[in-house]
Amino acid sequence: MVRIGVLSYGVGNLFSVVSALSKLGAEVVLLKGSGWDSIDGLVIPGVGNFEEGSRNIAFHRDEIIEFLSSGSPVLGICLGMQLLFEGSEEGPGQGLGLLRGRVLRLRVRAKLPHIGWSRLRVVRPCELVEGISSGEWVYYVHSYAPSPEEPEVVSAVSEYGGLEFPSIVFRRNLYGTQFHPEKSGGTGRKVLRNFVGLCVRK
Repeated sequence: MVRIGVLSYGVGNLFSVVSALSKLGAEVVLLKGSGWDSIDGLVIPGVGNFEEGSRNIAFHRDEIIEFLSSGSPVLGICLGMQLLFEGSEEGPGQGLGLLRGRVLRLRVRAKLPHIGWSRLRVVRPCELVEGISSGEWVYYVHSYAPSPEEPEVVSAVSEYGGLEFPSIVFRRNLYGTQFHPEKSGGTGRKVLRNFVGLCVRK
């Protein structure tokens, strides 16, 4: 059975992510310290403030970089995706710097945070979007989104309040979703199923 680690670093509710992965047949391991050598893939979840997230995840930076360097798949979700970048307008603190760019506040006249459903538009194929078509709906809870320096890392975008922002990013075995796949119905299940498949094939 594929074993996927979910990083427990003090931000957000882990239960829905753990439950969604378990329903797809994965054995889920909550990572707080040890156990990195026993997993096939890593999920970095997160709901909350970038400053707190960056401070907490700093304790796991070396393990994350080493795990990613081994070729194993890594998926960041929401704040976990934002922490893959270098920094954020939301507050001080350094991201992991695995992707170049900063996280910016959504500059829209619409209400923030953006809570609810928006459509995906696939702009570049990657393993996470296999079987997913443009126009499918996913669920968001956020006021910030990354602005990558390298546009080729963007696989899909969404729109809110007239602003288009990255919804899925990737580079080799590193992936991120600004939306919550664990709360995004059938489309979210496809995204997580694709990630589980990557962990099996690694």
